[in-house]
Amino acid sequence: MNSRHVLPLVQEREQDWKWQLQNTLRTADQLNDALSLSEEELISARRAEAEGFPIAVTPHYLSLMKSNDRNCPLRRQVVPQAHEGLADPGDLRDPLGEEAHEVAPELVRRYPDRTVLLVSDRCAIYCRFCTRSRMVGQGGGPRSLSKLSKAFEYLRKEPEIKDVIISGGDPLAMATSRLLKIVEELRSIPHIETIRLATRVPVALPQRINSELLDALKPHHPLWLMTHFNHPQELGDENIAALNRLADAGFPVMNQTVLLRGVNDDASVLTALFRRLVRARARPYYLLQMDPVSGTAHLRTPVKTGIQLMEKLQGRLSGIALPKLIIDAPGGFGKVPVGPNYIVHQDAGVTRVRTHRGVEVDYLDPQPVVESAPGLRHPQS
Repeated sequence: MNSRHVLPLVQEREQDWKWQLQNTLRTADQLNDALSLSEEELISARRAEAEGFPIAVTPHYLSLMKSNDRNCPLRRQVVPQAHEGLADPGDLRDPLGEEAHEVAPELVRRYPDRTVLLVSDRCAIYCRFCTRSRMVGQGGGPRSLSKLSKAFEYLRKEPEIKDVIISGGDPLAMATSRLLKIVEELRSIPHIETIRLATRVPVALPQRINSELLDALKPHHPLWLMTHFNHPQELGDENIAALNRLADAGFPVMNQTVLLRGVNDDASVLTALFRRLVRARARPYYLLQMDPVSGTAHLRTPVKTGIQLMEKLQGRLSGIALPKLIIDAPGGFGKVPVGPNYIVHQDAGVTRVRTHRGVEVDYLDPQPVVESAPGLRHPQS
C-alpha cells in the first residue's frame, strides 16, 4: 500500500469507538509497554490485575497522557499505585451505602424523588478512585431487560420518583440497541420526567458520541448527560468535538469533577478546566470531595483543601463556570454542599458578609410592613 494512504486509514480506524475498546490496554504488561512503568507501578499493576479491580486505558486516553511523566495527572488516575494496598481509617468498601439503599435488583434509592439504575459493570476506562470498585468489571456485563425487570416494576409503582440516573459501569459503553431499550422502558413510565446518563465516555472514548448514538437517543429527550472531566489535559480536540456534538443534539451536559490529590487540587488547574468546559458548552456542576473508597487515601484531599480552593475561585470565575463543592455523606445519607463561610455575623435585621475582595458589607433586612389602605403597603413606623 502506498504510504501516503496509510495515515488516513489509521486515523479512520482510530475514530471507530469499537476499535478503541478492542485495543484498550487491559494488562500490567500492556501498560508497561505503553508507559514504561516504574518497578513499583508494575508490581502494583500486577497486583491489581490479580486481585480483580481491572485495568482499562483506551488508546484515546493514552494519547492524552504525557507518557514519560510519572506525575502526569492522567496517569495518576488510571495507573495502579502501591498505596492502593494500604488501609486508611476512613476507607469504606461501599462509601455511598448503595447496597443498604437497594430497593430492587440494580436500583438504588437514596432520595425520595430519584433513583440510580445500574445497567452494567463495565466501563471504557477504569479509574483508580472508582466509587463502585467493589463491583465494576466483575464479569456480569450489561444487564438484560429481564434482569432489570424488578427495577422497572418498582419504578412503575412509585409515582414520587421523577428522575432516574442510568449508571453502572458506564451506560454509553454499551451497544446502542441495549441502551435504547432501557431508555425506552423508562420513557414508558409516565411519572419519570428526567433521565440522566452518567458517563465518562466523553473523556475516555469521545468517538462513541457519534450520529448513530445521538440519533437513537434524541427522540427520548429530556436526556441529560452527566460526565467527569477532572483535568484540562482531558479536553483534547476530539473530546471538545464530542461535547459540541452532544450540545448540538440537545443534550444538556453537566460535569462532575472529582477533587484528586496531585491531579487537580490547584486553583489554576481548576480554573483552566472549568473555563474550557464552559467554552465547550458543558456546565461545571459539582466539585466532588472524593468518596472514601478503600485503597484511595493517596488520592483524597482533606475537606479544607476543597474549601480553600473554592474561596480562591469565588469571584474569579463566572457563575456558570463555578460548581458546588459537595461531600456525598458516607453511608448513603446524601450530598451536602460545603464551602467558605462568607457571613461575618448576624444581628437583628443586619447580616454582615465578606466579599471575595475581603470587603465587609452590611445587608439590611426589609422593615416589617403594614396594610394602611387597600393595595397600599407602608413600612411600619
